Amino acid sequence: MPDLPQTFAALADPVRFAIVDRLLREGELSAGDLGKDFDISAPAVSQHLGILREAGILTRRARAQKRLYSVEPQGLSDLVDWANAARQFWESGMNRLERALKNQGPTQ
Repeated sequence: MPDLPQTFAALADPVRFAIVDRLLREGELSAGDLGKDFDISAPAVSQHLGILREAGILTRRARAQKRLYSVEPQGLSDLVDWANAARQFWESGMNRLERALKNQGPTQ
């Protein structure tokens, strides 16, 4: 069972959100490449990456001296599933409201 509160908390930080967004657009990148976008220290970037990995959003692999990061599809898939279920709930409610208003007829 995914820990969606942890996922949302991890993505709530603007730096972490930007990291995930960049990885989604560009694919696998090193910690150093990711850190160039932000005016923060390398240890701070590493801490953000650790939080994203702990939340199941990123994976890391080693290639020589570099650590390469990429988005973990299942981590975002769980989030998408939750968002789709929420959307279905609201659409269903709006459809019921629309039918009820149509059945009510014109008001005077």
